[in-house]
Amino acid sequence: MANDGGTPPAKASGTYRIGGDLQVDRLGYGAMQITGPGVWGDPKDPAEAVRVLRRAIDLGVTFIDTADSYGPFVSEMLIRQALHPYADDLVIATKAGLTRPGPSDWRPVGRPEYLRQQCELSLRHLGLDCIPLYQLHRVDPTVPLADQLGELALLRQEGKVRHIGLSEVTVEQIEAARAITPIVSVQNLYNLTDRGAEDVLDHCERNDLAFIPWFPIATGDLARPGGPLDAVSTEHGATPAQLAVAWLLRRSPVMLPIPGTSSVAHLEENVAAALVRLTDDEFATLAKATLAKAT
Repeated sequence: MANDGGTPPAKASGTYRIGGDLQVDRLGYGAMQITGPGVWGDPKDPAEAVRVLRRAIDLGVTFIDTADSYGPFVSEMLIRQALHPYADDLVIATKAGLTRPGPSDWRPVGRPEYLRQQCELSLRHLGLDCIPLYQLHRVDPTVPLADQLGELALLRQEGKVRHIGLSEVTVEQIEAARAITPIVSVQNLYNLTDRGAEDVLDHCERNDLAFIPWFPIATGDLARPGGPLDAVSTEHGATPAQLAVAWLLRRSPVMLPIPGTSSVAHLEENVAAALVRLTDDEFATLAKATLAKAT
């Protein structure tokens, strides 16, 4: 793992154009953890949260993912406090469709009037005239999909949203959504040890849709002493978490990992994963180890 000392490390992750026009460096930052415990309320150290966001930009991050439900709204308002006015190359993605009755409590609501209300609030809290990427946080099974995405399409037509994305969906739901309005991204649970969304990732790659894996840093038993991650860690002088992110970046050109943290030190470690270059054999070994564990 090496850096030339001048180029921000996130730049080593390569680039991707979301929707064909929003170019970002592929290793981004997920802003869920800068809130309080249970993703509820203010963080214990708001000043550190601001430092984390500003340091992410220093490290070359150009893609930040958040949601109205993180706090709620705490994450979005911290982003504005730390980074507004935004750099021209910074893409901020947010989401709506999950309500928060309390800490660690998440409930889908996809009523059109609710989604519109949340979009207006996110615009205000983030200090934006148009949200670059607006994602349906969850599909509400009690509301027709056409009503949920139809409202997001209206917001797009009105210039309040530039692109529309989905979260936690199946291939069938992606195609149903694309029949209603253009979709540019999918955010599903996916990491080295949990690859249940493999079919969704493959579908995104075939259709040039950004795939944003949430909970990207997971190593589990693979990092045990003598395990496959442990051996590769020694070879690269990298942590197992860095290898997990490096594996994701290698897995697909449409992959946009967004590891999140509330500390500057951890952020710097995460972003340094962009400097790790796995060999073909190392990539295959880690992939096979995961499949063997799953079976």
